[in-house]
Amino acid sequence: MSFSERNKSGAMFTLLGFSDCPELQVPLFVVFLAIYSLTVVGNLGMIVIIKINPKLHTPMYFFLSHLSFVDFCYSSIIAPKMLVNLVVEDRTISFLECVVQYFLFCTFVVTESLLLALMAYDHFVAICNPLLYTDAMSQRLCAMLVVGSYAWGVGCSLILTCSALKLSFHGANTINHFFCEFSSLLSLSCSNTYLSELLLFIFATFNVVSTLLIILTSYVSIAVTILKMSSASGRHKAFSTCASHLTAITIFHGTILFLYCVPNSKISRHTIKIASVFYTVVVPMLNPLIYSLRNKDVKNTVSKIMDAKVFSH
Repeated sequence: MSFSERNKSGAMFTLLGFSDCPELQVPLFVVFLAIYSLTVVGNLGMIVIIKINPKLHTPMYFFLSHLSFVDFCYSSIIAPKMLVNLVVEDRTISFLECVVQYFLFCTFVVTESLLLALMAYDHFVAICNPLLYTDAMSQRLCAMLVVGSYAWGVGCSLILTCSALKLSFHGANTINHFFCEFSSLLSLSCSNTYLSELLLFIFATFNVVSTLLIILTSYVSIAVTILKMSSASGRHKAFSTCASHLTAITIFHGTILFLYCVPNSKISRHTIKIASVFYTVVVPMLNPLIYSLRNKDVKNTVSKIMDAKVFSH
């Protein structure tokens, strides 16, 4: 085994997290634990609700069930380690653990962005071409689109992770973050990172631009169709159908665009951490709330489950 191979496999990193605010460690632990608990209950609950209610066996809720699964997964990749690091002194993480965390995180975040775009397309077909909806959004097509989203997420993540495996490190490797972000690893490497930086730029730009293009094109067409509707109730119903999804898109993409499109030199490290907490921990908690609070079928299913539990006791 060469020196560089020993160096890479044996490299250790320290995740600073929020250690610069020792007085906030316990309050942050309580808050993040509550958020993560709600995330787990909310997203797994949404999957169960969609599964047991036949009214929710539609393409939109098929995509939503996978969105909930993805939210649960990528929150679970980040939150437990972050919670542990708030209450222990030893915040080290091995290079292998770092790479695995990044690989899984990248896979599910890319998949989430694609699922949000697919849901926008689903709304477009439902509102702009309702007569063709059943044929255009068949079960087989929906399944293929979801499988394709996961496959693309894994593919992007695998290429970036393989480029990270070629990096070498030495000395004190301190990551001023609460998880192994790819750009943080690149900044610590003592090897040439040009290819890794180029790959990160290409995939990040392509994924953001392509998904936002699908979303914007879909919603421009939806807006034109809604404005042409003669019935006020029809317009309200169509807008209401899209409101939850637009809220989720705005929060998710808004945070990511703020983080990756504004130069880091103009954002403090503290602000970057807060924004990162928002899209890695808070957004996965908000999505099931956003979709459930505006949907009668979801609320009715929850009420039936609660009533069944009350009567069983």
